[in-house]
Amino acid sequence: MRVELSDINAAQRVIAGLADATPMILSPYMSAAAGQPFYYKCEMMQPIGAFKLRGAMNAVANLPKGTRGVTCCSTGNHGRGVAYAAAKAGVRAVICMSELVPDAKVEGIRALGAEVRIIGRSQDEAQVEALRLVAEEGLVEISPFDDGYVIAGQGTIGIEMLETVPELEAIYVPLSGGGLAAGVATAAKALKPDIKIYGISMERGAAMYESLRAGAPLEVEEVPSLADSLGGGIGLENQLSFAACKELLDDVLLVTEDEIYHAMQVLFYEDRLIAEGACVVAIAAMLAGKLPKPGGPVATILTGRNADMKQSARIYAGQSVQLGEREIKGRPYGT
Repeated sequence: MRVELSDINAAQRVIAGLADATPMILSPYMSAAAGQPFYYKCEMMQPIGAFKLRGAMNAVANLPKGTRGVTCCSTGNHGRGVAYAAAKAGVRAVICMSELVPDAKVEGIRALGAEVRIIGRSQDEAQVEALRLVAEEGLVEISPFDDGYVIAGQGTIGIEMLETVPELEAIYVPLSGGGLAAGVATAAKALKPDIKIYGISMERGAAMYESLRAGAPLEVEEVPSLADSLGGGIGLENQLSFAACKELLDDVLLVTEDEIYHAMQVLFYEDRLIAEGACVVAIAAMLAGKLPKPGGPVATILTGRNADMKQSARIYAGQSVQLGEREIKGRPYGT
């Protein structure tokens, strides 16, 4: 199944009034840095605090009749979206996550009434449990990125961005399993074929980046990151998001943990916004000179606000942050 603009238009009708129409705002600071208008699509304003609600609601709305429950593996935000959508529909939800998922995201999912299974040290290990639930308990899996309804739901963001700023030259998409990038690129390029779509991820553990380089889905070791939402594999049997990213993304770029740290400070101090480290990878790439200088307006997606606030507070205060065995040296903003 290849996701088309018609599928995304159908998803728009499903999520209308429930998970759409988030604000798109201009950042004066980033506009000055880019030399062109730089916009934020504020998906952290979703009811669950992340864009994942769009795809989850579309997928749950299209479940087969008689579905006994749903399951997924998640780095946090997709699980929250599935839990929210399942609760609205009165469907059982079991969310499988690895030990690397921050406690705040785990508790947020439990608060929505879903069952949580913590399995292993990687998303691939959590995926094994999700597949067991499908095989043995008859649950329906909702992939965070390799599901046509999920991709179509995420693609509604691309339509809304171009409706708000039709002259956009490029969209910078935080890249993990590729569901967001596939959906946004499908919508945006159908509406405006010459628009550029860049995927951006963290330097260590970027599964889609490594898979695209290799020409096939790969397993990549997961490591702690300030952009924890971008962790996890893309699935060795990936059917949709890998092919879409390979076809539609104009480039994929990586940023360091130090660059993410600085970008989180920029978003907080210059734009007075709080978001996860995964949200700021485009800001990090632009400030580090890794993106081409735009010739017109550009935009990125602030994908979620479900941050570890203790960690975020340390970053805003310029303190050092520990990521597993690695320390990210602190630096007060503006020094």
